[in-house]
Amino acid sequence: MKQRRISGLMLVRMMLLTLVLIAAIGAPLGFQPQGLPEVKAHAMKEQAAVGSATHKVNLATPQKVQTVNHSAVGTAAIPAALASAKPKKKVETSQETKKKTQGKTVYLTFDDGPSPHTDQVLEILRQEKVTGTFFVLGQQAKRYPEVIRRIVDAGHALGNHTYNHDYDALYDSFGHFWKQVKATEEVLREITGTRTPLVRAPGGTYGHFDKTYFSLLEQGGYKVFDWNVDSGDSKRKGVPADEIVSNVKNEKPQDQVIVLMHDGGGHEETVKALPEIIHYYKKLGYEFSTLSAEQKPVQFTLDRGIGKKNRPAPSAEWVASNVAPNAALFEPELPLTVEAGSVQMRLDAGEYEMLDGQYLAPVRTVMERLGAEVYWSEATQSAFIEWGEASVIADTRRGVLTAERKDGSVVEWEVRFDRKAQALWIPLRPLLEALNHPIVEAVSTATERRVSAL
Repeated sequence: MKQRRISGLMLVRMMLLTLVLIAAIGAPLGFQPQGLPEVKAHAMKEQAAVGSATHKVNLATPQKVQTVNHSAVGTAAIPAALASAKPKKKVETSQETKKKTQGKTVYLTFDDGPSPHTDQVLEILRQEKVTGTFFVLGQQAKRYPEVIRRIVDAGHALGNHTYNHDYDALYDSFGHFWKQVKATEEVLREITGTRTPLVRAPGGTYGHFDKTYFSLLEQGGYKVFDWNVDSGDSKRKGVPADEIVSNVKNEKPQDQVIVLMHDGGGHEETVKALPEIIHYYKKLGYEFSTLSAEQKPVQFTLDRGIGKKNRPAPSAEWVASNVAPNAALFEPELPLTVEAGSVQMRLDAGEYEMLDGQYLAPVRTVMERLGAEVYWSEATQSAFIEWGEASVIADTRRGVLTAERKDGSVVEWEVRFDRKAQALWIPLRPLLEALNHPIVEAVSTATERRVSAL
């Protein structure tokens, strides 16, 4: 028994010695010893530790290792077909996955806000890292302007849901509907500085819109969106969250999904249901996005019996003066060039706007780019402008511009000041006039917008 044990030990030692010799001889020839799983795991841990300490080196490492492996002698043992097939297989898998998910987009939409529930919705969207579209009422936006700002600041889209949701007035005539859309548009413009072309009819278009509504809104530059998934959260008061979720899940999935929900008062159950609705679409592989004027809108079919309401059609004169020029409000803005006092400056789109035939812009932005100095007095709520020999005071309390001339005379202009994002906006014409640089020419074409002053 003792001799057998010794022989066994000798055999083991010889095998280990043989392995060491093979490793020593094979390494210079390019063979890569595979090693034990425990050794590999330990090496991977060390590499991960180094990678976390030297991030830049770690990013370059995979490329370097891949190059060495493909050029090493030891890889000759691997068939060339297999070496080239592996990356191709990965690319094909990636493309197949992209094809499966491409075009699958869900648009979460919320009507009737803003309300105290809107901030709860915004927080859920933030946590889930998804976006939504909020079709707001003008009267609610006027009541909660800070919520409107939070919607925009968080990267969500705003839509126009008319001013007060009053069916009787909205669907009595197109003129009444138009008036409410424009009223809400102005409320949102005052809060955000921009207009939205997205419109959703209260209750949807079916049974409410006739051909006149559709055609004139389109002519005016608006995009009307209905929906193809109804959460049912407004079918009655207090629809429970589980029923809202069930309504969404029972709808047949489509490539483009527009989900109708509400964030107005009394919709706390929608807030409760929202996380599960988001998780449902995430599991199905949908991407989340906001509605835009560039996409084809989802609209209900026209109700054949809608013509029986005998609603009055707007006159051609009314359409020409109200609807026809409105589409220009949503066209891409051109920069505005301002020349005054032998100085030229430019205002980019969003840095100015046209209102009642006049260009408005932030007074500090305009004057500092022209080389003037601007000071603000919190005590008097006035801006003091010094440009060359000219001195002008913009008194926001009185609503006047005051300029003192060389001869000691004082001239005043009544001006409407606007406050937007903590900036004081003012019409350019009276501003430049007060600075003794009256406008002599204003050009607005398809390719250029320019104001020239003395």
